[in-house]
Amino acid sequence: MFDVLGIGCVAIDDLLFVPRFPAPDEKVRVPRVERHFGGLTGTALVVAARLGAKCAFGGLLGTMDPLSRAVEQNFLAEGIDVSPAVRRADARPIHAMIVVGEEGHTRNIFFHVGGLSGAPDEGVAEDLLRRTRVLFVDHQGLAGAVRAITAAAAAGVEVVADVEHGDGPLTERFVAGVGHLVVPEEFALRMTGADNAEAAVSQLWSERRRAIVVTCGEHGCWWAEARDGRAGPVAHQPAFPVEVVDTTGCGDVFHGAYAAALAQGRPMEERVRLASAAAAMKARQPGGQMGIPRRREVEEFLRQQGDLFNGDEGQSSRTFG
Repeated sequence: MFDVLGIGCVAIDDLLFVPRFPAPDEKVRVPRVERHFGGLTGTALVVAARLGAKCAFGGLLGTMDPLSRAVEQNFLAEGIDVSPAVRRADARPIHAMIVVGEEGHTRNIFFHVGGLSGAPDEGVAEDLLRRTRVLFVDHQGLAGAVRAITAAAAAGVEVVADVEHGDGPLTERFVAGVGHLVVPEEFALRMTGADNAEAAVSQLWSERRRAIVVTCGEHGCWWAEARDGRAGPVAHQPAFPVEVVDTTGCGDVFHGAYAAALAQGRPMEERVRLASAAAAMKARQPGGQMGIPRRREVEEFLRQQGDLFNGDEGQSSRTFG
């Protein structure tokens, strides 16, 4: 049984650090190179795994290419099962080369989509869904994602989704069919035409919705959950104050923590608060996955805040266990 099965986007970012971005035809020495793993679903699964969830990746990966092998090794190092992955010779992770100018704090991103990525067109096999508590999807491979969430709903499997861009009928079907929709403010306002995140929460509600969260970065998030078959009141979760170093991947971290908390049976308010804490903690370190906290680190962070666990270590152990 998997707590969280992800079938969306995985990516690799290779960062080249230079004193400044060069002019055309100029040669510049690169003093440091770093590789970071990312992608909406890729990062969310790492977060969920570090928070104690049993995770698996069932999206597309290549067969023999080095990028797919690197993603696989990263997943395995995090304890994430890759046996459900769909292998195809024409599949590849998204690959970005990022030139970081350290003097001016600038970056230029060059990315390449070298093949198919995201959710497989056929969705998720029925036997795999029967062994899944929470299905995590994003907008990469939208047709397959729509098939997957439809099958998951029929099987009684909770679905958490992340979508940052897209429009048209397929995107509308995707958004409407997701039980737990967690989206950034920019997408929510564009999708609904609302003036603010609080209003967008109400306008994004659908008959299949179990919960919705609109994340607003340093301004926290607005959320609502289903009560008696309809949307409950919209609530606000403030962001945790931290010394921010890099917000890359914070939204993905929020999603992964929310999915893990859902699989662990936490109530809505705790899911949102845990996800907000994990995202804030990640922002204290650079890169998309480097600063992702582990379970005990988040427990300690929340104990220091004083109001989720109320200083009760027994409650902390019970809810995470």
